[in-house]
Amino acid sequence: MKKVTHIVEELVTPIVTHMGLELVDIEYVKEGKNWFLRIFIDSPTGVDIDQCGVVSEQLSEKLDEIDPIPHNYFLEVSSPGAERPLKKAKDFERAVGKNVYVKTYEPVDGQKEFEGLLTAFDGQTVTVEVKVKTKKKTITIPYEKVASARLAVIFS
Repeated sequence: MKKVTHIVEELVTPIVTHMGLELVDIEYVKEGKNWFLRIFIDSPTGVDIDQCGVVSEQLSEKLDEIDPIPHNYFLEVSSPGAERPLKKAKDFERAVGKNVYVKTYEPVDGQKEFEGLLTAFDGQTVTVEVKVKTKKKTITIPYEKVASARLAVIFS
């Protein structure tokens, strides 16, 4: 049996594509006693509450038809926000020149967490310029070692 997130991805992708939007991420998680199915959508100009409502409505109808989730859950459709996750290679490509937060599976240059300017991504490596006290240092992280990454809002 397919995982819930894979089934939902197959259902929601045509909806967001038809609307000219991008599917950023899908989460299916239990928090306390409740299950949540979260769909994150975006576009180059952002998304508004009406677009989230349309996606939610259309996806809800499809989910009701095939009923892939055996228990009650909350469906949430929203923008990924200012700290959008970087999941795919194309996300990293678009984020070059922006501030990012990257966590690795294992230490790179003695660290597992990096926050700074994404200066390059070539499909194999993620290059981040970080500040160490008052100096800037360039860190090259093998792409396969990236556990998670997101855009970062840095307050100066």
